[in-house]
Amino acid sequence: MYLKAGLRSKLPRVGTTIFTKMSRLAEEHQAINLAQGFPEFDCASELQQLVGKYITQGKNQYAPMAGVMALREAIAKKVFTATAREYHPETEVTITSGATEALYVALSAIVHPGDEVIVFEPAYDSYVPAIELNGGIPVFVTLHPQYEGIDWQDVRSKISPRTKAVIINTPHNPTGNVWKLSDLQQLAGIAEKHDLMVVSDEVYEHIIFDGLQHISAASIPTLAERTFLCGSFGKTFHTTGWKIGYCLAPKALTAEFRKIHQFLVFSVVTPVQFAMAEYLENPEHYLTLSAFYQRKRDLFVNAIQDIGFGLKPSEGSFFQNVSYEKLTNENDRELAERLTIEAGVASIPVSVFYDQITHYHTLRFCFAKNDDTLLRAAELLKKVIW
Repeated sequence: MYLKAGLRSKLPRVGTTIFTKMSRLAEEHQAINLAQGFPEFDCASELQQLVGKYITQGKNQYAPMAGVMALREAIAKKVFTATAREYHPETEVTITSGATEALYVALSAIVHPGDEVIVFEPAYDSYVPAIELNGGIPVFVTLHPQYEGIDWQDVRSKISPRTKAVIINTPHNPTGNVWKLSDLQQLAGIAEKHDLMVVSDEVYEHIIFDGLQHISAASIPTLAERTFLCGSFGKTFHTTGWKIGYCLAPKALTAEFRKIHQFLVFSVVTPVQFAMAEYLENPEHYLTLSAFYQRKRDLFVNAIQDIGFGLKPSEGSFFQNVSYEKLTNENDRELAERLTIEAGVASIPVSVFYDQITHYHTLRFCFAKNDDTLLRAAELLKKVIW
């Protein structure tokens, strides 16, 4: 077919994602895949049985556009328990096709051509394309891959008359950093002063370590009133392939969110929503997750400690960043590929999470794997000729 007018890309800088590339390379070389962020283990058999139950009961047609009410009620209850912020299930909770859809729709509801959005980088790879597809301009606050804190004066310096929103992520992928209450309070003050909207990505809220606490944007009243809170059950219940996420926002914001959601996916897989609603009745299903993953983080960190990596143990998420600057001067993309081919262990070069070329000499490993997989990966990495 010949197109006279041709096709002008809306995302000219975007190609196949690094996650697809590294997973494909891992498969080609039969390497251990610690690159892409998905659990190696299956979800609970109880949850699987609940899905089967609702399929058998005939819950197989379209769900309501906003989501099954039982699930919206369960999410609202869960968030209220954690934050004391009350979201009305009818008008302020929406079920989405994963958190990625929630993030995209929230940004679509906010961003108009020429609007600027503050992005903390390294940043999860869906943020910037979502901003740009809606005609927005990402403005970056650049952080070290193992940063300890945020320079809020730097953040203030990036605000302009065109700034419309800020997107945040805590616990943070890829750094594993967990924002403190003071960070959220600083953000609340800036957002209120400049009348900014906030999109808060909190998909790792239940994977947090060393006695730290997840501080949700919903827990600060002045922030909650201008925030789209995006979450997911994929990471929490080891069901990334089910793509069940959600967005909570005040009524007026949710109304705009749903206008777009209804024409993007309309509704989300019905029997899984019913199953999730029933599974959430027992909070232990998610409150025990931090201890589960902290043990895996500790196992992996201890197993690689003699290699010579520089690292700050991850505070949250199921990712561990490591610096190799004392081992080799290779750029991180080249090293990630070499380790996959020569050592048989795949990782993600952290430079891909930045807008401009960086030389932090840092790799990201996913430790949401079986213990023997993590130990075997560590042994293979120890044999690398650096």
